[in-house]
Amino acid sequence: MLQLRMAIPTDLTDDVVIVLSTETTVSSIAVVRGASIEPRGDLVYADVAREQANAVISRLRSLGVAQEGTMHIEQVDTWLSKAALDAAERAPGSGADAVVWPEVGARAYAESELNGTYLIFMILATLIAGIAIVLDSQVLVIGAMVLGPEFGPVAALGLALVLRRRALFGFALRTLLVGFVVSIAVATLAALVVRFAGWVQPETILAARPGTGFIYHPDGWSFAVAVMAAVAGVLSLTSGRMGGLSGVFISVTTVPAAGNIALGLAYWLPEEIMGSAAQLAVNLVAMMLAGWVTLLVQQQLVGRLPVNPFQRDLYQRRRTEMLRRP
Repeated sequence: MLQLRMAIPTDLTDDVVIVLSTETTVSSIAVVRGASIEPRGDLVYADVAREQANAVISRLRSLGVAQEGTMHIEQVDTWLSKAALDAAERAPGSGADAVVWPEVGARAYAESELNGTYLIFMILATLIAGIAIVLDSQVLVIGAMVLGPEFGPVAALGLALVLRRRALFGFALRTLLVGFVVSIAVATLAALVVRFAGWVQPETILAARPGTGFIYHPDGWSFAVAVMAAVAGVLSLTSGRMGGLSGVFISVTTVPAAGNIALGLAYWLPEEIMGSAAQLAVNLVAMMLAGWVTLLVQQQLVGRLPVNPFQRDLYQRRRTEMLRRP
């Protein structure tokens, strides 16, 4: 269930209420007259089943709500309402499968913004990856993977392809490229300091590294893992189940490859530079394409699937329990 909270001019209120009242998947509507100061007008609240939220939001946007007022879209984690259960049952599909495109778009812009925090996370993750390679430590490699924030822009690239948003595509691509270039440059400078200080000898970098050798040896499994990780990551973002992202971060070898590129540049190891660059490219391209296909499938299927019998049974059980007096 989602709650829509709108601050709108008074002349839009009646039209908004008509739209909401004619939607069978809207379970409650409330109007507070004269409560909005900017824009001067009213506040309107509505609860809508997540499965049908896109259609309702589109109708409201066509009235000019977003242009002349504001609309907040909030996930309601806990609610008790028979009317809401009825509305959710009338909506096609499942709330867990529904993609609220304004919500996903806002998250994509936020996660792919190029700012100091993003760059610091990228730099720290790449530095940790470089240390992991020197020590041949898989634990530190995992830490670098989790710390890296690059999946946000990658997912935004897939969303931009689905929605045909050139501005978002350029925005996310710039963040991704600048983030990797800056983090590799800083890590390369750090590695040069370490090299000329004599703390790490070239022989250490050239020695066999059974724990981290996969970083600069891309193969078909690299592509397959990146595809599966991207599908899981996109589903986590669109469904709001963010717990799956940790597994995504641990699965892809983008930041470790960047760290190995930095070491290769500092110690001038062309084989490792090329291998790591290929690993980085394979992972980024595979994730972008997999994210695009996943979002495209969701766009085509979500909202067209009927309520399955197990979900209807769940609604009925919840409705029965709700009507029982404590």
